Formats: sequence, structure tokens, C-alpha cells
Amino acid sequence: MKIREHIVFITGSSRGIGRAIALGFAARGYTVIVHASRQSSEALQALGRVKRLSSKSTAVYFDITDPQAVEQGCADILKRFGSVDILVNNAGIVRNVLFTKMTTEDWDIVMKTNVYGAFYVTKQLLPAMIAVGWGRILFLSSISGVRGDYGQTNYATSKAALIGLTKSLAKEVAKHGITVNAILPGLVDTEILRDVPTAYMEAMIKQIPLGRKAKPEEIASLALYLASTEAGYITGAAIPVNGGWM
Repeated sequence: MKIREHIVFITGSSRGIGRAIALGFAARGYTVIVHASRQSSEALQALGRVKRLSSKSTAVYFDITDPQAVEQGCADILKRFGSVDILVNNAGIVRNVLFTKMTTEDWDIVMKTNVYGAFYVTKQLLPAMIAVGWGRILFLSSISGVRGDYGQTNYATSKAALIGLTKSLAKEVAKHGITVNAILPGLVDTEILRDVPTAYMEAMIKQIPLGRKAKPEEIASLALYLASTEAGYITGAAIPVNGGWM
């Protein structure tokens, strides 16, 4: 599988799935822009791992829920690199709570991070991608955006929104040589699950036909394929990576 030598920007790539995607691209020698909301030891460690694989890679730090911060951060990226050719909108959070107990803040912070953040970043970087006449945009949605989940009305709604964004944007930018796709992970073995009670986790795994959680690298492998030239006829797709868990 050949991936064109483009600049790759992955939001929320200091940990979990985003870090696995960043390492996957870096391992193939491409310039990766790692992103985190702030410079932390975790973010610096992720950048160090990426740079050992791809020395030209770098990192940026800004809050994707702040449109002014996104505008400035993306302007800095474009000033240095000219364009971002592969954009992976990965950054996201969960704020699990029953709907009847959910506060406006619980709702807003998930929407601002998962939906508005992806909108802000894509809005800033898309014009340069159009000018180049080639690009790949990926949104990390979730199987929760299709099936819904208990205590996740905010999260599931945000991930469903990304599917709608994917399908609509794909129609608008296809004429510019840009594909837009969504990846829908199921249960993935990342830091976000470490605090889930063992009994609850075992119950969820029993619902998965393959009988296990996904590895972050298994999600990354699909991102790498969708970014490749071989995937040029795939656009507007929402692809589950869920072990059969529907």
C-alpha cells in the first residue's frame, strides 16, 4: 500500500487512537503534525516517538473548542507547510451521564470538542487542500453514533453528527480530488477505558462477536488505507471497526 508523501495533521494525537495513527504515518516516513490542547509530558513523549520515525515531524498545541485559537494554530501550520493534505479529525471526549442528570455544560463540552472542533479545523485547512487539488479528510466517529449507548446521549449525538458531516462534505469536495470518510471504532483498548469497572467491561466484551477490544493500531490501519492513493474511489463512507458489535 503506497501513501503519497503529504503532510499529515492528526488532532488529539498525543494518546490513544490518535497517537497510533500518528505513529503509523511516521513509520512510513511521512511528515506528521502531532496535536494536543497543551504542551504536556504526554504530548512531548508522543512527539518524541513520532520524530524517531520521521525526523521532520513536529507538534502544535491549541484548544480546538476555541475558534480563534484554531484559526491561529492552523495559520501557523499553513505558513510552515503550505497545506495539509491528510487531515485526521480525531480529537474527542466523553462525558457520560444519564440524560435526566445531564447538565448544559455536559452537553456543550462534548459538542464543542467532538463536532465544533472538527468543523473549525476542517474549515481552516480545506481551502489550501482545494488549491492543491488532492486531499484526504477523515473523521473519527464511533459505533455509538449509529447504535447509541446508555448514558451517552451527548457523545452518541456528536458522533452521529460527524457521520452527517462526512457524507455531506464528501459531496461538496469530490470535484476537487478530495475524499472524506468516517471511521467508526467500537470498543478500543485505550486510556479512556482504563477506569471502566471490570465487571462492566467484561459484559460489554461478551456482546462483541470477536470477543475482545480493538487495538488502537487496528483503527490506525484503516486510517492509513483511506489516506492512500489506492482508496481514491472511497468517499462519503462511514466504516465500522467494531469486531461485529452492532
